[in-house]
Amino acid sequence: MVIPSRFGEYVIAAFVIILAPGPSVLFVIARAIAWGRKIAVLTVAGNVTGFFTISLIISIGLGPLLQKSDLAYAAIQWGGGAYLIYLGIDAIRHRKVHAGEMTNQGDVAPSIYRSVRDGFWVGFLNPKALVFNAAVLPQFVDRDRGNVSTQLIFLGATFAVIAFLSDGTWGLLAGTARTWLATDARRLERLRFTGGAVIVLLGVSVIISAIVSS
Repeated sequence: MVIPSRFGEYVIAAFVIILAPGPSVLFVIARAIAWGRKIAVLTVAGNVTGFFTISLIISIGLGPLLQKSDLAYAAIQWGGGAYLIYLGIDAIRHRKVHAGEMTNQGDVAPSIYRSVRDGFWVGFLNPKALVFNAAVLPQFVDRDRGNVSTQLIFLGATFAVIAFLSDGTWGLLAGTARTWLATDARRLERLRFTGGAVIVLLGVSVIISAIVSS
């Protein structure tokens, strides 16, 4: 296994992105509020599996291109930073809409299979997961070490593991504090705003890094 030289930086960036409450976290919190911790954790398992499936597909296709093209690699750097800034601003702009959707989950708890399945499709069909894997992950690849596709798969798997631990923790906490979260949407709005601001700052740092390294 070829581990990228910037793996430490990647882990820090992954933690920042994952810990900041985004659509996946809010989806898990919604499930936890409606049906409790078990359903929330099962949803997380499905979600990260869907994300990693997308990561695997993109890694195999994108790796050879990044290995050979300096222009493609530079475009990925700038595009990744710009995309993170967009994600952060979008999270801030729509924080009230997302918070208001938390209690609209239905009356009947889903089965184990349906919980995992729903989480999988949320992760797999999320266009943001597609762009993240194509625009953000490749910035942390070490092209001099070769095996770019393998590095991308490794980074995607690392992200999925961190996401499972982090989002699963969100689900457990939200399931424990169901009443506290469900009775005041402004708490979720504040979480969303904070997460958006953090992601914007991360996007700016990515662009600055691209400028310095060019």
